[in-house]
Amino acid sequence: MDIVNLIKSSGARNFAKLLSANVLAQVIGLIVYPILTRIYSPEDFGLLNLFLSISGVLTILATAEYYNAIVLPKKESESISIAHVCMILLLLIVGLIGISVCFSYEIASVFKTPQLADYYWIMPILVFVLGGWNILNYWYIRCARYDSVSAYQLSQSILSAGGKLGFGYAGYLSGGMIYSTVLAPALSLCISIFRSRKLIAKFATFSWSKAIASARKYRNLPFYSLPRSFINMLAGQLPVLLLTPVFGSKHVGWWSMALLLGFIPISVITRSVYQIMYQYTTERVNNHLPIYAYFQRFTLLVLTVGIPFFSILCYFMPDLTLLFLGEGWNETGLYLRWMLPWLLCSLLTSSTGFLADIFFKQKLGLGFEILTAGLRTIGVVLGVVFADFTLSIIGYALGSAIAVAAQYSWLLGLARKYDATTTS
Repeated sequence: MDIVNLIKSSGARNFAKLLSANVLAQVIGLIVYPILTRIYSPEDFGLLNLFLSISGVLTILATAEYYNAIVLPKKESESISIAHVCMILLLLIVGLIGISVCFSYEIASVFKTPQLADYYWIMPILVFVLGGWNILNYWYIRCARYDSVSAYQLSQSILSAGGKLGFGYAGYLSGGMIYSTVLAPALSLCISIFRSRKLIAKFATFSWSKAIASARKYRNLPFYSLPRSFINMLAGQLPVLLLTPVFGSKHVGWWSMALLLGFIPISVITRSVYQIMYQYTTERVNNHLPIYAYFQRFTLLVLTVGIPFFSILCYFMPDLTLLFLGEGWNETGLYLRWMLPWLLCSLLTSSTGFLADIFFKQKLGLGFEILTAGLRTIGVVLGVVFADFTLSIIGYALGSAIAVAAQYSWLLGLARKYDATTTS
């Protein structure tokens, strides 16, 4: 059975909706990047990536990872209570971020990027929007409303691309990408809420006792999954947060573009596979059915196709990047070459990371995130010690590949152990 049959077993129509939306959304983004790199400078991309790195870390804290549990309960009322817990936490965290706006200049000085202070006031808005979409996204997944997920992805991509181009041609270079990055998801979220208002109206019934009970039942998420995700996010943004004050935003701009070009095609596949397989695997586990064979076949297909493809790509990567982005972006292609082993491993782990939540193994999952963060930190610090930005990226990428490969081996072990228990 190949991956097509694997996905068909969990609903080919749903997968097609998500995959086609992801592909189209990412293609829209890729089409505009050769234009954007000729409008904006690497420093502008570096500022944007610093802004997004900070917002990403804060968004992880905003709902304490409770949104992952919205898909899990059999009863819809319990899922709604979990969504209420997420909303309460989101409002509290956004309020605290709002207070931090008073210290925007001090925060900007920490990263030696004074321009950040001019746009930090938008941070609570972005965190609220991203946190709100996390809640709504998992509610859609539970209700099998993949058309709503697809509509958000497409509208967000179109609005973001159009906004960046519009602000750029209007002369708003430093803040143009930040403004569009906030406006696009905000407008898409509003549109999505309006289109699905009947489905979202179920959230109107609120019970403190049910919310508290749900928070207690899924307390493993804030205790173990939240630190795991926080460490993962922090480690993922480590080059931006640590290297910006040392090497400046230009080098970080090259690196941020390498991340975008590397993970856009990866996310096209993994986002759709993750969402479909999460629901599918949850249903099989709830019904005590085996799952390991599906993950085994998925692994075989990814490695069979991925290893030859990535090997060829390694040779041509610098020239392809320069042709795509234009002059001044040479370093991005070199960074991408070192990222290829990490990208291949991410194809596997990013598609199946939900297994730790399904089997309540968040504590062990936290251990792998600590391992990943440790290896990445060593790589980045080596570059700082030797005053070599490229060395930091090489160490970071190779450390990530080793850690992600180890994590995927553990995830496969969880599926194998579950099957052994189920069939015995």
